[in-house]
Amino acid sequence: MYYMGVDVGSVSTDVVLIDNSMKVVEKIYLRTKGKPINAVQEGLKMLIDKYDSKQIQSVGTTGSGRHIAAALLGGDAVKNEITAHAIASLYVDKDVRTIIEIGGQDSKIITLKDGVVTDFAMNTVCAAGTGSFLDRQAERLEIPIEKFGDYALKANVPVRIAGRCAVFAESDMIHKQQLGYDQSDIIMGLCEALVRNYLNNVAKGKDIEQKVFFQGGVAANKGIKKAFENALGFNVYVPQNYDVMGAIGAAMIGAEAVKKVGKTNFKGFDIAERKFVSASFECKGCPNRCEVVNIKDGNSIVGCFGDRCGKWSERMVV
Repeated sequence: MYYMGVDVGSVSTDVVLIDNSMKVVEKIYLRTKGKPINAVQEGLKMLIDKYDSKQIQSVGTTGSGRHIAAALLGGDAVKNEITAHAIASLYVDKDVRTIIEIGGQDSKIITLKDGVVTDFAMNTVCAAGTGSFLDRQAERLEIPIEKFGDYALKANVPVRIAGRCAVFAESDMIHKQQLGYDQSDIIMGLCEALVRNYLNNVAKGKDIEQKVFFQGGVAANKGIKKAFENALGFNVYVPQNYDVMGAIGAAMIGAEAVKKVGKTNFKGFDIAERKFVSASFECKGCPNRCEVVNIKDGNSIVGCFGDRCGKWSERMVV
């Protein structure tokens, strides 16, 4: 018997299955590509031949697309990323006091005390330092993103890069390349700049106390990890499943939710083969004029999203 967790983000969609001992038995990473429904269905297709629907005891969803995923799958619990990451991290190590999470397009900090979230913050406008920005720089330098951190660790004298803005950071990197600086020194300089940007913006005013977990896709970058350790003056730990901690937390939350009600809402793996259609309309019920999105499975409405007051989304069929 397994518990499913789904984390639908703007860049990636993660699907995990955990067993009764909370061990990860399946871990799937997919690019969302602006199509969260397709990404969720693709994840199910990768599991459909290996598992029976009856083996799935619960479904928990998180991420920016958590409500859509819950409507499609039959979610038992829908939670924000802050809660999901905190629960997964505390399960791994109850001494965690700070979580640094950097994903494809957002970054966040979570502080904890006695196993409870005490504060958090997320990036606002600029994407400097996130996975999509680093992907772009690796592509521009013709370096596989998996090797980006290795190049950074070869640096002798990191170059000072302006990192407060993605546009300025890229321009400064190009300028330093034109001046003939060593590539590894430039890359490590970028890592240090992005860490400065994170600490001065996302983590501004927050007490970063040990033990610190670094998770999200960017945690795979050894250069960023090293830059954090240099800036903070102590070790930063990357958990084993750093890239899917949100999905793991969602799976755990879903498992707890089902224990209370006794059964799951999971609709089955055949969802992967259905044709869902999205259509939007403008609600004229008040001056807000919300754009509401309907997701249909044939003639039945699976979910409604986008309204501020809940007039339509509260009718959602899960």
